[in-house]
This record gives sequence, C-alpha cells and structure tokens, in this order.
Amino acid sequence: KVLWTVLVTMLGYASSLPVGEDALCTAEQLAKYRIIFTGKWSQIAFPKQYPLYRPPAQWSSLLGVTHSSDYSMWKKNEYASNGVRDFAEKGEAWALMKEIEEAGEKIQSVHGIFSAPAISSGTGQTSTELEVHPRHPLVSFVVRIVPSPDWFVGIDSLNLCEGDHWMDEVSVDLFPYDAGTDSGFTFSSPNFATIPQDTVTEITCSSPSHPANSFYYPKLKILPPIAQVTMMKIKKSQPGLSAPFINLPAKSNEIIDTVS
Repeated sequence: KVLWTVLVTMLGYASSLPVGEDALCTAEQLAKYRIIFTGKWSQIAFPKQYPLYRPPAQWSSLLGVTHSSDYSMWKKNEYASNGVRDFAEKGEAWALMKEIEEAGEKIQSVHGIFSAPAISSGTGQTSTELEVHPRHPLVSFVVRIVPSPDWFVGIDSLNLCEGDHWMDEVSVDLFPYDAGTDSGFTFSSPNFATIPQDTVTEITCSSPSHPANSFYYPKLKILPPIAQVTMMKIKKSQPGLSAPFINLPAKSNEIIDTVS
C-alpha cells in the first residue's frame, strides 16, 4: 500500500509538470499577428550566378503553421520530411499540408495553417495573418528559393509568447538552408537526388566549400541575410487591420533593396 501511494503521488506530480517551453505560456487566450516576409535576394548582394531568366530569381509562396512543441515542421541537422522535400525541391505543398493535418489530428499539436502569396522577384514583400494560442504559441514556416535544387529559408518553432504576454513585434534575418535531398551546387542545377538523404544544413559563404556553390563567397565572413520576416501583433481594437508593407532598417552588412 505504501509503495502504491508513493507511485500514485509521483505520477500525479509528473502529470502536473509543464511539457515543453510552450506549456509555460499564460498569455491571453488568442493573439493575431501580421507576418511580413521581405525578400532581399538581389544581384548586388548575391552577384554570383544570380538567376536573371528561365526562371529569374524569385520566392515561392510561404507556408506556415502555429503549433506546440509536440510538432516540428523542420529542424536544422535533422532529416527533412517527405513534405518538406517536395516543397523545397518543387514548391509542391500537398504532402506537407497532409503531414501538418495528420499531426493536428493525432496529437492536437497544430492550431492553424497560414500562407502568403509568392514573390515574382528576388526582392519584394508578401504578407498574411496568423493566430497563436497559449497551448500553440510557436510559429514555423518555409519559403522555397526559386530556382534552386532544394534550398529554402524559414523559421523553426519561434515562440511568440513571453510568460504572461504576447510579444508586440519580432523580426528575424533569414539565411539559406539546404534540405539535404538534392546534391545540386548551383541555382540551376539539374535534379540529382542525394542518396542517402542528408540532414537539413545551413548554407554559408564557405559551406559547402566548393567554388561551384552559388553561395560560395570565401572573402566574406558571413552571408548577408537573403530575406527577413517581421511579425507584428494586431491590436484588438483594430480587427482585420492590414499593416502596410514596410522597408526595414539595415543590419550589419545587409543590403536594403528598393521595394515598389
């Protein structure tokens, strides 16, 4: 009886412990954000092999999700799912959408899916709105770099909740990632499947260390951000208010492009 009492007490204590960082969120029930994605992929900032035609430099549509720590869309140094592979290689979202929906149904880890239109040039902006919940305060998304073998930018599990309140605004510089599913070195490389599949890795000015790499700039210490994302909390007194597109201030060696 004593052992049984101790076991029940321990189980009760364990069940009361927070599961993941998002369990500590005690903010108001829901919060809405305007998310603005800004492409900064210009020929001035990234002159090497810059795609000018067939197709020119551009961005796919943005696909994102608000979720708990039980779900992960993608992670650096881990293997990309089939859905992320299809999106990074071809811009096809169906498999990734199905993975998100299945995760939401099985473990209720997903609160909502959001998307924003594609950008037809390397520089420009696109935006949409998203909703977060105290049990689902994390934001993840992917945007494919077009053209490219399997390269993308995105965010993995950004927490918009700080204790008992939602952040008013957050901006993040974005850098290119390789999904690890295609071995092409250049923007226009033909399909060349990576077998066995590699993990998701960040592309830098020196990695992959190969002169043919489109992002290989050995004289630079770091690449300038190829994109930036800003999330701004929408005030309740202004439901459905669409924030105007903005030019964000420069940081470090980042180059700001004129956006019409």
